[in-house]
Amino acid sequence: MSDDSSRRNPKPNKSLGRRIIISVITLLVILAATIGFMGYRYFQDALKPLNPRDTNVTQVHIPLGASNKQIGSILQNKKIVKSGMVFDYYVKSNNMANFRAGYYQLKPSMSLKGIAKHLQQGGTDQPIQSTKGKVLVREGANIDQIAAQVAISTDFSKNDFIKLMKDQTYISQLAKRYPNLLKSAMKAKNVRYRLEGYLYPATYEVEKNTSLKSLVNQMVAKTSQMVTPHLSKIKKSGMNMQQFMTLSSLIEREGVNQTDRRKMAGVLLNRIDINMPLQSDVAVLYAIHRNNKVLTNKDLQSNSPYNLYKYTGFGPGPFDSPSISSMSAVLHPMDRSKDYLYFVANTKTRKVYYSKTYAEHQEQIAKHTSDNN
Repeated sequence: MSDDSSRRNPKPNKSLGRRIIISVITLLVILAATIGFMGYRYFQDALKPLNPRDTNVTQVHIPLGASNKQIGSILQNKKIVKSGMVFDYYVKSNNMANFRAGYYQLKPSMSLKGIAKHLQQGGTDQPIQSTKGKVLVREGANIDQIAAQVAISTDFSKNDFIKLMKDQTYISQLAKRYPNLLKSAMKAKNVRYRLEGYLYPATYEVEKNTSLKSLVNQMVAKTSQMVTPHLSKIKKSGMNMQQFMTLSSLIEREGVNQTDRRKMAGVLLNRIDINMPLQSDVAVLYAIHRNNKVLTNKDLQSNSPYNLYKYTGFGPGPFDSPSISSMSAVLHPMDRSKDYLYFVANTKTRKVYYSKTYAEHQEQIAKHTSDNN
């Protein structure tokens, strides 16, 4: 009688193996179906507006020559569409093309079709404001700081503002409109921004559909309005407008009250007369692209032409936007006949001390070191 157990044992093993294979295949099918379903749902969801309730406007810049794929990526990064890839697929599958470069006012509540139609119609060649706002240009603010404030208060970005500050065609147009104001600025060498110092500190209303150029035009026009009554006196001073605005910008950041501003102006003008470096910390901070910093000996050795510790004269141009008070101080300096060449302020009492010699200046510094540390 033969033993059948050896023939019966493999059957359970084969049956178990089949069950495992079937289970794995089933799981893979379910997983694939789930992924496919989720992908389909994601795709269908991405075809809809990102947020139907969000009607806030976002300014989007589409650069010249951008592909559909690049445009989709820009829209996704700006949170206008859910998926740049789906946008690319949508416009291709619907034969939508000929998208134009420019600035667009788009909303997350817009459909892909609506967005695509806007892109076909074309945007503006410069940024515009979509909602009413106000921009405060503070006294003593430089262009980089103004750009940051514009970005906070309007739909314009900091990069948009800085780009306009470097637009030589636009600046040349302004110079033709305001020759008395900008003629010397246009001739200046090694300037960082030709409009530095000429964006007057004030609050500016930015209406809907106001362009960035229009906003800057207001700032320059305000400076022209404040300066024009003093043109003859500026001319008599022997300074050109760029030099006058440069000293005014230094006084803006150095001065505490109007009397001290006038005395400080006298010190700076006395230094100019004897070809002595102005040695302004304000100038060095601008040279090294900083607004607040304890200066080191290395900072004072900066090769920037704005470093008025290292170089004599006025330097390339203004360091910030001065107020009419600082301009007036430069036009009406005090105590020039006392031959002061130095000043130091006590930061605690805010009193300023003036000296004729370096030795006297060092004595004043020593007296007030404890208050200034």
